[in-house]
Amino acid sequence: MDIYVFLKYFSRVVTLLLVLPLHEAAHALVAKWLGDDTAERQGRITLNPFAHLDFLGSFLIIFTGFGWAKPVQVNPVRMKKYRAGFALTALAGPVSNIIAALAAALIHSLILCTDAGMDVLKSSEITPMFCTLILLEFLVQVNIGLAIFNMIPIPPLDGFNVLRFFTGPKLDRWFYTHQREIQMGFFAVLILLNVIPAQYNPLYYAQDFCGDLVWKAVEWIPRKKWGI
Repeated sequence: MDIYVFLKYFSRVVTLLLVLPLHEAAHALVAKWLGDDTAERQGRITLNPFAHLDFLGSFLIIFTGFGWAKPVQVNPVRMKKYRAGFALTALAGPVSNIIAALAAALIHSLILCTDAGMDVLKSSEITPMFCTLILLEFLVQVNIGLAIFNMIPIPPLDGFNVLRFFTGPKLDRWFYTHQREIQMGFFAVLILLNVIPAQYNPLYYAQDFCGDLVWKAVEWIPRKKWGI
């Protein structure tokens, strides 16, 4: 197997075991801070991946780069501000992915500040340092992909719950009376996202745009170190 292909899939497994639990624990922790301990009582404020993984969502993450974990149950009625609390709890997950992407990009840039890191750029050899840098690049990509995917404003994704902050009870009633149709639409979107070629897929354009922003935030570090 090509080393790049191996590291791409390996980064997705790492995301399942390390980053996805962070995403879900962030939902649960923010909900607790805002007054709802439902997720805490269900054991969701944990980095144990087995408390969060969903079979189909995990399968899609490994083979497509987009997917989901087991939804964190939230009771916004227990929060002081119903809609704001629900939106902030939903937003916590994608934000945790962006933070993870920034952390991976920062580590990547710090490695390039070392002699060993720069040697990788001057050589075509496959070394442990080379694999580490490629893995970090894939981790940035996967985390941004997860954040963008989860911000699509359709249920049950986080973006829909963020959208509800700007809407009213009418949308809530429509959602609850059309749950079956919405679920079918969600799976139709999943199929389309995996069938549409990358050059026509808006999700990939958004991923590339956000990825460029993340790398620009840290690329000055090795440049300053080496006077580039």
